[in-house]
Amino acid sequence: MSENKGVLTKGRMAILIIIAILLVDQVLKIWVKTHMTLHETITITDWFKICFIENNGMAYGMEIGSKVALSLFRIAAISFIGYYLHLQVRQHARTGYVVCLAMIMAGAIGNIIDCMFYGLIFNASSVDYTSYFVPFGSGYASFLTGKVVDMFYFPLIVSTWPQWMPMVGGEDFVFFSPVFNVADASISVGVVWLLLFYRREISHISLKPKDVNR
Repeated sequence: MSENKGVLTKGRMAILIIIAILLVDQVLKIWVKTHMTLHETITITDWFKICFIENNGMAYGMEIGSKVALSLFRIAAISFIGYYLHLQVRQHARTGYVVCLAMIMAGAIGNIIDCMFYGLIFNASSVDYTSYFVPFGSGYASFLTGKVVDMFYFPLIVSTWPQWMPMVGGEDFVFFSPVFNVADASISVGVVWLLLFYRREISHISLKPKDVNR
């Protein structure tokens, strides 16, 4: 009975983490998309800005391959993570490990939602006007080809490369220039935490269910 209770507790915790991250991620994305013009920037501090951009690729604006292929890969990855997370909950994995997996899964779902549905329910973003909802299916892109909304920008150091440096001398330099969203941050924190504290679990990853009662 106590083992079943532990499974239920960790399972519910994982679900709550995923739901909470998705809510924050999607509410913020929709607010930015419907209240800011494309590339508009709101300065919070010199090193923290809200900057509305959209991208076709992976986390932090990277682009790899076709949009549809990338979206299908994300769906496959989410399915893999979801099944593996389910196994880990049933096998009484450490709580922190379950939390990390839930954060990674939530981030992956958050960005795939943009790709799947934003192109169907929003008009195209523009530097001249804010985006708005349109009748389902009449938006700016087809299913799986929507753009991911990013907004967090942390230009911690803004400077200029010394003139004597080859190739980049005299050019502007920004330390940590990527613009990202809550989903990206959730994935990154989850992955870093796994690498720092759960390398043993990572080295024994298996999709084969274990008999926890033996």
